[in-house]
Amino acid sequence: MTKDFIETFSVICPACKGQVELKEDGSGIKCLACRRVYPIKNDIPTMVVEEAVIEDEESRSAT
Repeated sequence: MTKDFIETFSVICPACKGQVELKEDGSGIKCLACRRVYPIKNDIPTMVVEEAVIEDEESRSAT
């Protein structure tokens, strides 16, 4: 999974239609608006709202 994939295919958050970016560790695609993180499994993004986890400020500062 690369950053180019998000730009090439105009990937957006299915929940809020916000802009997304690849997490630094490559583990998921994160929405910049609603903070949902969609997991990447076997190099395939799982852009399903029910599978997303909302990343809060505490989890970001703890890592």
